[in-house]
Amino acid sequence: MPSTRFRDSRRSTRVPLKVVIAIEGEAQTCEGVTIVVNLHGALIETAIGLNTGTRISIHVFLTDKQATARVVYVDAKNPLHCGIALDKPRNIWGVPLPPDDWEEPETSLHIGT
Repeated sequence: MPSTRFRDSRRSTRVPLKVVIAIEGEAQTCEGVTIVVNLHGALIETAIGLNTGTRISIHVFLTDKQATARVVYVDAKNPLHCGIALDKPRNIWGVPLPPDDWEEPETSLHIGT
């Protein structure tokens, strides 16, 4: 099944979620919203166009969390839609019941001091 193969190639499950974000990068700051999120990044809609490869900082207002990322995709038909990859996979989005494959390495138990 092609759809299963496509889904299996993803690093983590995508979750539709609309949250307001602030985007800062290369002397530009704007607001945007997420469209789809996962542990490794998101598809976002921005107020201004971004370029592939641009380094950005994301601030999620709902969770008050921040992360650094880079733009990895810009939609040719709608340049205000772009895909971003977080530098460090994390649930900064506020997904309350994350999928099983959203296990974050830094949340694992540490034994000892």
